[in-house]
Amino acid sequence: MGATGSTGSALLHRLTSLGVPVRALTRDPARLRARLGSPTGGSPAAGVEIRAADAADPVTLRAAFEGADQLFLTMANSPAQAALEGNAVEAAARSGIRHVVKLSAPGVGADSPVAVSRWHHAVEQQLLASGLPHTLLRPYAFMQKLLLLGPEIAARGVLYGAMADAPCNYVDCRDIADVAAAVLTRPELAGRTYTLTGDRAYSHPELAHLLGTLLGHPVRHLDLGAEGLRRHLLEHAGMPGWLAAHVAEIQQLAVDRPETPTTTVAGILGRPPRSLEAFLHEHLGAFRPGPARDTR
Repeated sequence: MGATGSTGSALLHRLTSLGVPVRALTRDPARLRARLGSPTGGSPAAGVEIRAADAADPVTLRAAFEGADQLFLTMANSPAQAALEGNAVEAAARSGIRHVVKLSAPGVGADSPVAVSRWHHAVEQQLLASGLPHTLLRPYAFMQKLLLLGPEIAARGVLYGAMADAPCNYVDCRDIADVAAAVLTRPELAGRTYTLTGDRAYSHPELAHLLGTLLGHPVRHLDLGAEGLRRHLLEHAGMPGWLAAHVAEIQQLAVDRPETPTTTVAGILGRPPRSLEAFLHEHLGAFRPGPARDTR
């Protein structure tokens, strides 16, 4: 599930490169076929089967899971996340799925100050109660989400935030996908919880300096505080209220609980994780003035 997202699409690519048969689930099969290179139908890549499924409709989930051995479960964060992922867990248990790999979040708990982490906790608890063998991946901030900052940095040369000089872990979605592929194909890795980060944590002033160095002109960091950042995202970024609150919450959490990187990605993959510097260099166009860019 989540085949069209940053991590899900990277996982599709990784599994097909390994020759692993995979079924991609989506509410819009035609769109996914076009995105993967087969707009007229048929399989977009060897070993990929595309099926329609809607997490709000358990009947479609049970049909889509039929005959599958394992489920990679990730969905976009939303206030309905716990209910929708819960539907998937229930359908998996009824459909004979033998192992679920869930993309979760760090710091999950019923009393977490971050709402999204509470939603993930509820799904983790449902997985535990279901009796399904499962593996939990808990990645920190996706490097890909930094691309959403591109327009303001390109237009104003400013990085807005609310973490002061607290360090923040970043991880490339492609590394998350590579870890997920390893867990799905190497049984000895299953049944554990993995916290995933890049090779080092960066504060916002460090991130602004790195961007400025790569772009060849200064990028200024402006700390707005948690409430100021929430209002800024509501008024200037057009975010829905829950999402603006989420961004402010996770940045405040990084201040309250300083973050340090783990060695998990390297331990599983046998190579260092992709660096933030390499990621930004790869996507510098997103931070420069120019035509509208796709920042998915």
